[in-house]
Amino acid sequence: MQHKDTEFGIVVRKAGGPEVLEWTALEPATPGPGEVRLAQRAIGLNFIDTYYREGAYPWPTDPLIPGGEAAGVVDAVGPGTSFHVGDHAAYTLPTGAYRTHRVVPAERLVKLPEGVEFEVAASLMLKGLTAQYLLKSTFAVEPGNTVLVHAAAGGVGLIMGQWLRALGVTSIGTAGSAQKCELAKAYGYTHVIDYGAEDFVARVKEITGGKGCDVVYDSVGRDTWRGSLKCLRPRGMFVCFGQSSGAIADFKLSDLASNGSLYATRPSLFEYIKSRAELESRAADLFGQVKAGNVKAFIGQRVPLRDAAKAHRELETRQTQGATVLLP
Repeated sequence: MQHKDTEFGIVVRKAGGPEVLEWTALEPATPGPGEVRLAQRAIGLNFIDTYYREGAYPWPTDPLIPGGEAAGVVDAVGPGTSFHVGDHAAYTLPTGAYRTHRVVPAERLVKLPEGVEFEVAASLMLKGLTAQYLLKSTFAVEPGNTVLVHAAAGGVGLIMGQWLRALGVTSIGTAGSAQKCELAKAYGYTHVIDYGAEDFVARVKEITGGKGCDVVYDSVGRDTWRGSLKCLRPRGMFVCFGQSSGAIADFKLSDLASNGSLYATRPSLFEYIKSRAELESRAADLFGQVKAGNVKAFIGQRVPLRDAAKAHRELETRQTQGATVLLP
């Protein structure tokens, strides 16, 4: 068992900016039936963590412990699980990961294949499974498709670029600087657009010979959605899976009609991994791509967990590239 003074985490007592993230001692937890305790080795940082912190999403607990993905070593097990002390495992849950140790329902935990490191797993569970369901289920991408991905140099974007290359798809990525465009190109995008220097709608029309894209994956939201609709072919699909620039406002169903009988969807990862079977099959597909060398994690920043406020500031001011992992 852990000593009382060895468990710590980041707690939010009131919604606000990064300054509300408090490093504090936590009461140690013991796993009950069907539960496992992880000594966490790495925790992923995601934009959704900032949405919870600022109160844009309702808190499942008060006070809140943010964090949606982590990996570590099983150090205690409750009755009725197939996990053993010493197993390497990872999970994604909406909140609760910013802590040194965590009790997790075993049915939400995935054993790590041999050779997959903790930092890689912690940067891939939420972001990699997001890429998996977006490309395989929300819109099942096939060779011959043309795909537009915003925030191509971000954590999800870099995974999608590699996966799209493996699928033999023409991919167009947008990013906010020449340096980020170079990174996106290195991670598999066929074409990259610096939306700070170019009109991405005009460039997409040029790249596609005026035909437009089959699907747009947009995690930016307010700043890009109107242009995203203009980038689609008739009956193409607009997939909004985030809102890093703010929530979409003034969207009307008639916008879909006027831009060519388009489809639009707002999916969420946790609806796509609700059952144990679906979680396992999607994780197996993801880690299969990792083992095959088709998908590599790009960890641009490593930050001590106690400095989570610094990591949030850098993410929100777009100073990061690729994934950020927090180290307990």
